[in-house]
Amino acid sequence: MKKLLKFPFSATLRIHQFPFNNNLKFSLPNPSNLCPYSHSIPLLKWVSSFSPLPPPEWVQPITDLSDLVTTVSKKDLQPSPWVQQILNLLHNHTNLEQDLTELCRKYLIKLPPNFVAYILKKSDEIAKQPEIAYGFFIWASKQSGYAHTLECYVFLIEILSLAGDLDRITSVFSELKRKGFQMNSAAANSLIRSFGSVGMVEELLWVWKMMKENEIEPSLCTYNFLMNGLVSSEFVESAERVFEVMENGKIKPDIFTYNTLIKGYCKAGKVKKAMKRFQDMELKNVEPDKITYITLMQACYSQEDYECCLRLYHEMKEKGLDIPSHAYSLVISGLCKAGKSMEGYVAFENMIQNGCKPNMAIYTVLIDAYAKNGNMDISMGLFQRMQSEGFEPDEITYGVIVNGLCKSGKLEKALQYFEYCKTNNVSVNAVFYSSLIDGLGKAGRVDEAEKLFEEMVEKGWPRDSYCYNVLIDALAKSGKVDEALTLFKRMEDDGFDQTVYTYTILLSGLFKERRNEDALKFWDMMIDKGIAPNDASFRVLSTGLCLSGKVARACKILDELAPMGIVVESAFQHMINVLCKAGRIGEACKLADGVVERGREIPGKVRTIMINALRKAGNADLAMKLMHSKIGIGYDRLGSVKRRVKFRKLVEN
Repeated sequence: MKKLLKFPFSATLRIHQFPFNNNLKFSLPNPSNLCPYSHSIPLLKWVSSFSPLPPPEWVQPITDLSDLVTTVSKKDLQPSPWVQQILNLLHNHTNLEQDLTELCRKYLIKLPPNFVAYILKKSDEIAKQPEIAYGFFIWASKQSGYAHTLECYVFLIEILSLAGDLDRITSVFSELKRKGFQMNSAAANSLIRSFGSVGMVEELLWVWKMMKENEIEPSLCTYNFLMNGLVSSEFVESAERVFEVMENGKIKPDIFTYNTLIKGYCKAGKVKKAMKRFQDMELKNVEPDKITYITLMQACYSQEDYECCLRLYHEMKEKGLDIPSHAYSLVISGLCKAGKSMEGYVAFENMIQNGCKPNMAIYTVLIDAYAKNGNMDISMGLFQRMQSEGFEPDEITYGVIVNGLCKSGKLEKALQYFEYCKTNNVSVNAVFYSSLIDGLGKAGRVDEAEKLFEEMVEKGWPRDSYCYNVLIDALAKSGKVDEALTLFKRMEDDGFDQTVYTYTILLSGLFKERRNEDALKFWDMMIDKGIAPNDASFRVLSTGLCLSGKVARACKILDELAPMGIVVESAFQHMINVLCKAGRIGEACKLADGVVERGREIPGKVRTIMINALRKAGNADLAMKLMHSKIGIGYDRLGSVKRRVKFRKLVEN
């Protein structure tokens, strides 16, 4: 019987420490002395035939050099080779759980919690792939003898919060709470930041409560994370209370704290409170930065307080702060919307001098402002300058140009740009059509306007109320009132809002056609629909009634508006002007007497209105006569009775 083989080395060789291939051949030295067979066999198979495999070993994320180097600093610590091995698998897996299990079985390793936490925290690639991070976390928990640490949960929640995966965050956090971990400062700060970023206020406040229970003193960062979370979730009043706690405590608010609260106020529309906090900063020796100014400027701009926006901009300049391009955009846009195109252009040039490059939006705002002010030449000059600087105009810029050219009467040029856009793949939207329909209508080219109106839908651009209104206006002004009324009915059937502007257009057209009763029916229809008349609509109505000799009817309608809370400014002044201009001086005087007798205006003001109306109507003689008489303000005595001299006396003598 042959003797059993004996080996000069231990059969319990810890081969799992080396990540080599399982099929690697290992040739025994002097094989003829060990066995009668002289050939190589796979190492793992050879070893396992003599001894069972050792148990899997927990591997560490950092290479331990303490037995080789006496003093090891943190910068000398290097990730172990297993870190890169696991990362490669996570990026290139086909079946995550199966591949991880196979790798660990192959090399007889297990990944401890600190290894899992290291992968979740340190890998930027994994941070951008929440699905992989969550799968890795779940797989790790299935290892025998494994239990996640607090850090594993915290780092995974960070990754999930970046992706906004609320369902998985809720699930992971519920498990974290069940584990009953002892909270620490680093974990609390991270969780508060994560929950705040996704608006999970209930979870955020639970962490805050755990900090108190574990006697963890909040740092400035903790307070700021808490403030940011509350503000992001629109709990501005809660954030305000936290701010007050900071003011009265050891840790005082810093610039980030102030900026966060100011941002919260601005988001909630409480701009006055935001400005008050801004003013308090100086008293507390906290210097505002450009974020503070930009936040306030944006809020002021949104509320159309362009003057405040401009003041903040000048204050930034005085303090020597770096003014970003967005601040310039707000100032330039605000000035242009306020009709101050020249001031906007000055800010535009300052922007360029300070090294900020304008974008197409800023150019478009300036082009639009000058076009609306009637300076189409300057507008076109800016348009050409924008192109020379390499900007390719889009549909918004071309829409502004076409609208400006239509408003300035340069229809042919506008139509040329319209055709250019259609043939050069520039989106021709509803703004183009509405502008051209308006321009053609005002020029009396109603047939062309109607053609474009129908073409809109054919090209896939839905009409809006403005588009209907401009065509109704064109039809009414060209004497096609019945067609305008038909389009009005079509507008109603199509579900578009008929505004006071729509009714004003039709009232004007009907009165011009002397269809006074139809006009009054439309007025009553407007009131019945709850559409409040404005100054313009009443001027149209009163003009039509006054010119048709129905001054009393106009006054009665004006009286009916008062209980509805509608006060038409300068109504009587306009009616007197209309009557004087029409040569109906007697009726104007009668109206003026009625205004004074009913105490609606003081006599002196009515007298001034009459003088100006007569002068504008070309009746300078009557105006001079009124001026040098005591009509309206003087008195005649008849026996013991003292009576005011009436305006009608102006035409009696």
